[in-house]
Amino acid sequence: MKDPVCGMEVDAGSRFSSSYKGKSYRFCSLSCKQGFDKDPERFAKG
Repeated sequence: MKDPVCGMEVDAGSRFSSSYKGKSYRFCSLSCKQGFDKDPERFAKG
């Protein structure tokens, strides 16, 4: 799966995750998670 913020491949077991509109997202780093959490609509697709 890909980090929606930076596009890096992310392991499904990544400890950085968020949920938005019923969908789970995984991130490569805390920085990407925080960016997503500030503006999830910008990064959430589908």
